[in-house]
Amino acid sequence: MATLDSLDARLTAQQAKLDALEANYNESLDTIWMLLASMLVFFMHAGFSLLEAGSVRFKNTQNILAKNLLVVTVGFLCWYVFGYPFALGTPEKSNKFMGHTNFFMDGFWDSKSNFRVWFFQGAF
Repeated sequence: MATLDSLDARLTAQQAKLDALEANYNESLDTIWMLLASMLVFFMHAGFSLLEAGSVRFKNTQNILAKNLLVVTVGFLCWYVFGYPFALGTPEKSNKFMGHTNFFMDGFWDSKSNFRVWFFQGAF
C-alpha cells in the first residue's frame, strides 16, 4: 500500500510540473503573437513613409522621412508618459473615466504581460 501512495504522490507532483510548463508555454505563445502583431503594425509606419516619400518631389523626400520618424518617436514618448496610464492605468479608486497610475511605467515590471500590451497599443 505504501508503494501505491508514493506512486500517487509522484504522479501528482509530475502533474503539477506539467501544469506549470503548460502555463509558461502559453505565456510564451501569447508574447510571441503580440510582438509579431506589434511589429506588423509598427512597420505600417514605414510603409506610410514610403507612400508619402513617393508622393512628393525628390527634394522634399528627406523632410517627409524625418517628419515621419519624429511623429513615431513623439507618439511613443507621449504613449509612455500619458497614454498608457490614462488608457490602462489601474485606478486605485473607482474612476470610470481614465486610469491614474503607472505614469512613466511605475510598477510596470510587476507582470509579464505589461510590456507586450504596452508595445502593441503604442504601435497604433
